[in-house]
Amino acid sequence: MWWVVWLLAALVVLFCTLDVWYFLRAGTVILRAWFQPPVWDITGEQVITGRVTPHDIDMCHMNNARYLRECDFARFSLYTRNGVFKAVWALGGNMVVAATTIRYRRALCIGEAYDLCSRIVTWDDKAFFLEQRFVSTKDRLVCAVMYCKQSVIRCSPDKILQHLCKRKVERPEFPEDLQHWVNFISASSQTLRAESCLEEKNK
Repeated sequence: MWWVVWLLAALVVLFCTLDVWYFLRAGTVILRAWFQPPVWDITGEQVITGRVTPHDIDMCHMNNARYLRECDFARFSLYTRNGVFKAVWALGGNMVVAATTIRYRRALCIGEAYDLCSRIVTWDDKAFFLEQRFVSTKDRLVCAVMYCKQSVIRCSPDKILQHLCKRKVERPEFPEDLQHWVNFISASSQTLRAESCLEEKNK
């Protein structure tokens, strides 16, 4: 019986120190996407259906942080189906979220179903820019919309797309609202770099 006690103790430690459900969900999402039809259009939209569960809510509507978490899983699925993950690994690169912004328009309530629509809008020399929308299935209202900057490390979006498509892919123009956000990120980075230099001089 001691092995049962040790197993339970190990599970308690594991669940107390790691977000186990996150990793289990991420693995399940990627595995499921692997067996789904590929998305050949790199800017093609992928739709994942979801429903607000009691685990997602505060005050009977979806917790603000849960939107971002669901967007994580939707991106995992998108990158698996359109081949970006595979290309990144083949080229020895990596990707990290560099910035996000989300606008909440109407709360998703407990039990409400929604479509999470994700797509790569465009890219630059260092990052992909994605749009992800939460669309209520009952009236098709966009309840929340998020922009994400996905930075590419030790590689570049152009190299990833050339690896996938075997040719140079023309990047789409930045939509006006996305360009405003990118300008904000750039201005914020410049300000923070200037502050860091000032702090270094004051030491």
